[in-house]
Amino acid sequence: MFPVARSGNLAGIALVMLAAAAALGAESGNNWPALGGPDGTSISAEKGLPIEWSATKNVAWKTPIAGRGHSSPIVWGDRIFLTTAIKGAAVADHGPVEHVLSGNTYLHPDAIDAEFSHQYRVMAIDAGSGDIVWNRLADEGPPYDDRHRMSSYAAPTAATDGQYVYAYFGTPGLYAYDFDGNLAWSAKVGDIPTLGMGVGTSPVLAGDLVIIQADENLGDRSAMVAFDKHTGSEVWRVARPVQVSWATPTLVNSGARDELVAIGNEWIISYDPASGEELWRMQGLAANAIHRPLIHGNTIIATAGYPQKVVKAVRLGGSGDLTNTEYLAWAYNKGTAYVPSNLAYDGHVYLLNDQGILTCLDADTGEIVYEGARMPVAQRFSASPVAFDGKFLMSGSDGDVFVIQAGPEFEVLSVNPMGEAIWASPAIANGRIYIRTLDHLWAIGQTN
Repeated sequence: MFPVARSGNLAGIALVMLAAAAALGAESGNNWPALGGPDGTSISAEKGLPIEWSATKNVAWKTPIAGRGHSSPIVWGDRIFLTTAIKGAAVADHGPVEHVLSGNTYLHPDAIDAEFSHQYRVMAIDAGSGDIVWNRLADEGPPYDDRHRMSSYAAPTAATDGQYVYAYFGTPGLYAYDFDGNLAWSAKVGDIPTLGMGVGTSPVLAGDLVIIQADENLGDRSAMVAFDKHTGSEVWRVARPVQVSWATPTLVNSGARDELVAIGNEWIISYDPASGEELWRMQGLAANAIHRPLIHGNTIIATAGYPQKVVKAVRLGGSGDLTNTEYLAWAYNKGTAYVPSNLAYDGHVYLLNDQGILTCLDADTGEIVYEGARMPVAQRFSASPVAFDGKFLMSGSDGDVFVIQAGPEFEVLSVNPMGEAIWASPAIANGRIYIRTLDHLWAIGQTN
């Protein structure tokens, strides 16, 4: 076990955790309040959404978005929230923090942009019209570390509880705005070196807490950190024995308790979200931790795609070190991509590789249902799939959105060209599909 540093009234938080989480679920309705929607599964209850659209068909509006951002839109009522990063002028004598691997200075060949100033912005958009309601500057200056040339300094997706919007940018910090755009508070997680790749983890709301998975470089200062969502005060911080990751943890109820499950190269670890206490751990993925853990019944499905492909289905509710125990329900070692997360939906697990080739597994057993299913238009994928009404969307980096029939038979229902690269995962809320392309936010809905 690793030590937990505590502040605040953890006992009180623990008592309200389940009630607050249940209230959030009830209040969120058909909103999309965080990465992966209301429960982090990337599954929407919406029905009747269009599966075909074009520049003149089923597009309610299209709004230009300045800067570069891979964060997904989140939605609450008539408000959509996005983050973006705008590159500015070069800053003399400034560069990324130094990285050391195996005793030698290390610079990733695809690391860029730490020598420039950047604006980190949070914006609200009217869901009805697409108009930008407010656009706030959270921070400005040269970044602590580089980013990958294909990534963004605004990669983490924000979260909202209907009162505040919580936007995270890594080292610049965590920012809470009310729905009118007033800054309620800001907090620093710490300096987070990421081997020059940038941060990717998004905030998770658990009761009265905003939780950040802050894994860095070789893991000397990796931590899970929780803040009071009303004040920004740090409530607990627990050290993590893992090197840098870009994954967002998954909050799940195992029947008797809430668990916050976080993946890593070295360990998969489950925490009590109210206190940060470690509940269990299992040997990790031995690969870059980027994907979000999936939920299927009483199992969590952890996946990674580089340098090796690995899938582990772990039964919830355990304690201690679960490595090489019956808590590993099944495992699989093919089919996963480097960046996009996978999907567990209606009894199946859908794995996509970097070229969008699909594998479908039985979620209970890990047995192959089908594999080698190809998109009709070849391209790479960085956005994660989202599901609704027996279908799921796969958004390609070249700008095509594929609508796939869920179930044991592979079928592409439609191909929808957007005309711009897509890096962010879509959001589905209140009768609309919201898709962030390279330079725009689109609202897709029945218009004729």
